[in-house]
Amino acid sequence: MQPVSKPRVKICCIADLPEARMAIRHGASALGLVSRMPSGPGAIAESAIAEIAAKVPPPIATFLLTSEQEAETIARQQRRCGTNTIQICDRLTRGSHLDLKRSLPGISIVQVIHVVGPESIDEAVRVAPSVDAILLDSGNPSLAVKELGGTGRCHDWRLSQRIRAQLEIPIFLAGGIHAGNVRQAIEEVGPFGLDICTGVRSAGRLDEQKLAALFARI
Repeated sequence: MQPVSKPRVKICCIADLPEARMAIRHGASALGLVSRMPSGPGAIAESAIAEIAAKVPPPIATFLLTSEQEAETIARQQRRCGTNTIQICDRLTRGSHLDLKRSLPGISIVQVIHVVGPESIDEAVRVAPSVDAILLDSGNPSLAVKELGGTGRCHDWRLSQRIRAQLEIPIFLAGGIHAGNVRQAIEEVGPFGLDICTGVRSAGRLDEQKLAALFARI
């Protein structure tokens, strides 16, 4: 996949409709809606996810972030929430990505790879043929209390660049991105998209000044 000069931007951890509208107004092409997680910011009720997803205009993508690990459970969750994309934040332990595609025609499947070392390259290459996109994040699902996103810290972007260079599907880059380092992220990794949560928030709420600064740098 060739790097893009201006990546698409997904603003994650959207809390309500006013935040969704603010993100879209500044240029977001996708919104992240976080369901129950073992840790990290931004989780909201499935009823709130469904309300936001129903009112977001096309062509904005709505991502359901799920910590579930069984394909059938994820499919049922997506039907309750009504998003057009599923972001799987942990590894599937039962069922497959292809099972999800068969169950949910027309719904995009994005698998998160937490970049913890060179082994993450092999994991991304193995998963890529079965999904629509890969999202490279800075969590650690091996901890006693899993980190599945929203850590606010960067990982080794050299590993992310190596993953991007080997895959033909879109790559989103997440983890510790903000206005001060977003151009470096674009130049070093060349992602299809950026995924940003903590870098555009103050006291947990979406910050309009930080949003404006981020999009100005992009």
